[in-house]
Amino acid sequence: MILILKKGVAEKEYNHILDKIKELGFTPHISKGVKKTIVGMIGELAERYREVFESMPGIESVTDIEKPFKLASREFKEESTVVNVGNGVQVGAKEIVVMAGPCAVENRELLIKIAKFVKRAGAKVLRGGAFKPRTSPYSFQGLGEEGLKYLAESGKESGLVVVTEVMAPDQVEVVSKYADVLQIGTRNIQNYDLLKEVGRNKKPVLLKRGMATTVKEWLMSAEYILSQGNYDIILCERGIRTFEDSTRYTLDLNAVPIVKKYSHLPVIVDPSHGVGVREHIPTMAKAAVAAGCDGLLIEVHPNPEEALSDGPQSLLFEQFEKLMLELKPVAEAVGRRI
Repeated sequence: MILILKKGVAEKEYNHILDKIKELGFTPHISKGVKKTIVGMIGELAERYREVFESMPGIESVTDIEKPFKLASREFKEESTVVNVGNGVQVGAKEIVVMAGPCAVENRELLIKIAKFVKRAGAKVLRGGAFKPRTSPYSFQGLGEEGLKYLAESGKESGLVVVTEVMAPDQVEVVSKYADVLQIGTRNIQNYDLLKEVGRNKKPVLLKRGMATTVKEWLMSAEYILSQGNYDIILCERGIRTFEDSTRYTLDLNAVPIVKKYSHLPVIVDPSHGVGVREHIPTMAKAAVAAGCDGLLIEVHPNPEEALSDGPQSLLFEQFEKLMLELKPVAEAVGRRI
């Protein structure tokens, strides 16, 4: 249930509404838009108090949110959300934000080298995994906290914001010490304890779509984070599993405009995982920008054949540099910029 407040509602009336919601055992979720202010009262028993709020002088109307994802919906917030991730970088604004780096943090020197390069090429965020969920238990699993320290140092030296994956609720605190943005990977899209924990943490969250989840299931996972009070969520399309085997996954660019219709949250695209074939990643990155994404997540490595993780889908330095130049006219064509 959402409460649409009257324009210019008095502070006393506004506070009384919030106090009443809390008194009834609910958490008020506030959306202050350009045209109106909405207060969300979410819960199975909220409807029984409709008449209580309809009688309050500061409320213009009371209505239901039809979508199962309440706080993530356009009904709760009409204006698109812009997420500030640090260093003045905004995801969801006019600039398309490029996040780049290796799949896994391998060592300090290499990471600093990659960070400085992608920064010069135009990236605004450094990506890299310190904890690596791998299909095989015998594959490289990441450097753990040592890798997090390398990420923080590389981000500081290059001036880049840092995003890295957190895999379990008990990792949230330590990852938050070093990273600016917490990534939830495809395998943890429905790890609800983890989603609630990053929701309580309040750092921006990059939520990757599950390899076999629908758009609505993806948004319901975002709802878990939002319900805990963290509204700084960036959605990431990273390919879904289909019958097609000529690429690693099927990059679902349909999801970009569909999510933007349903939700106010910004959407970025990861063509590296979505395609998994180096030569096709630049093409799909440009297609993602044309489809309306707010950012890109791209894997870059100077020696992919030596990479400890995802070498075949990592762009070489010269390929990334060329892509960044090619993205500019595509962005301009859709009224954006890189």
